[in-house]
Amino acid sequence: MHAGSSGISRNRQVAAAVVGNALEWYDFIVYGFFSGIIAKLFFPADSQYASLLMSLATFGVGFFMRPIGGIVLGLYADRKGRKAAMQLIILLMTIAIALIAVAPPYAVIGPAAPAMILIARLLQGFATGGEYASSTSFLVEVAPPHKRGLYGSWQMIGQCLAVFCGAGMGAIITQGLPASAVDGWGWRVPFAIGLLIGPVGLWIRRHMEETEAFREASREAGPAPVSLAQALRDNGRGVFVSITMTIAGTAAFYVMLVNMPGFVHSQFGLPLHEVFKVQMIAVALLTLMNPLSAALSDRIGRRPVLLGSILVLMLTIYPLFSWLAAAPSIGRLAVMQITLCVFIGISFGPAPSALAEQFTTRTRSTGIAFGYNFAVMLFGGFAPFIVTWLTHATGSPAAPAGYVVFASLIGVVGTLMMREGAHAVVERRRFERNAAVRG
Repeated sequence: MHAGSSGISRNRQVAAAVVGNALEWYDFIVYGFFSGIIAKLFFPADSQYASLLMSLATFGVGFFMRPIGGIVLGLYADRKGRKAAMQLIILLMTIAIALIAVAPPYAVIGPAAPAMILIARLLQGFATGGEYASSTSFLVEVAPPHKRGLYGSWQMIGQCLAVFCGAGMGAIITQGLPASAVDGWGWRVPFAIGLLIGPVGLWIRRHMEETEAFREASREAGPAPVSLAQALRDNGRGVFVSITMTIAGTAAFYVMLVNMPGFVHSQFGLPLHEVFKVQMIAVALLTLMNPLSAALSDRIGRRPVLLGSILVLMLTIYPLFSWLAAAPSIGRLAVMQITLCVFIGISFGPAPSALAEQFTTRTRSTGIAFGYNFAVMLFGGFAPFIVTWLTHATGSPAAPAGYVVFASLIGVVGTLMMREGAHAVVERRRFERNAAVRG
């Protein structure tokens, strides 16, 4: 039975992609949540500010590997299949998270300690660079033609589940343990739990089937391998749309979801365990909005949903940040995070399918990987570093809002340039004709 030939088979395929994706991103995101503690243990410096910047820079350095990993693994997925690439990605991420979980601090092994963290982050970046493109291509290709938006939204649901679980672990660790224990060994617990990514993720993804769309495209194209030059030459507009649309989403993701707990704790002195609780509520609502907005985009189109949510986010983020900074409290933080995360969730829902529909099947993983990871490297990986520096340099705690507004303006350009399901519609009709002929 081919993938997508029945509802039960298709649901199992989607579940395999989502669970593996959530496990993958959980490990990547936990580093961001505990970057302050990691800074003290692995990057000692003359000041707390300098130590934190070095830790956040190491978080960002991993993103330099993401375009490389995205291109290599994207080409691999377009040549060998989505399943093969997603299994390799899980294996690489397991090795990286193991290095972080067991790395001795600087006080024990000296400069070798930050070197181990750096190597782990580079390996994480390489693996994660291929995850979004491979799993997005898989989800969109396994979807029924009239539900591509809904199925593609499970890509972002997996990422949101990772943030939710990471925030939950952060709340449990910081509230359940004294500060000395958290700094000593407690911060390692979420990483140790992340090692489940190995046996669980590999087992789940081993039982996936290759998509019919990939098999069909491979039969039509013959043995000729996909090249990066071919993917870029044939999909220039799609790559541009991927870069610009991703810039908006990735800035919001890393500023509002990954960096926010540490930022409001260090800037406003809000209790970290309470901040994590707020984050869990906001992320839960964000996750709920993903399938709802994606399903709406299947009915009215991707562009109206994306454009409306981005514009509302741009208009509300700075006033809400300024309101929180004027009188910091958990209550105000909750209002801000819940409001903004609802609109971020609306924009996230249709985004994966919108990007996938800019490319043909044979170049889809490579095209998405190049555009997506280039944007994430520049505007996502260094977002925590940039907003920390901006806040310090300007003296304004609302500096992160300006960064998100700037990125959102670029996203508006990409949304206006995107094509509504062009390649997806053409390929669907061709596959239907071929299936009728074979039948």
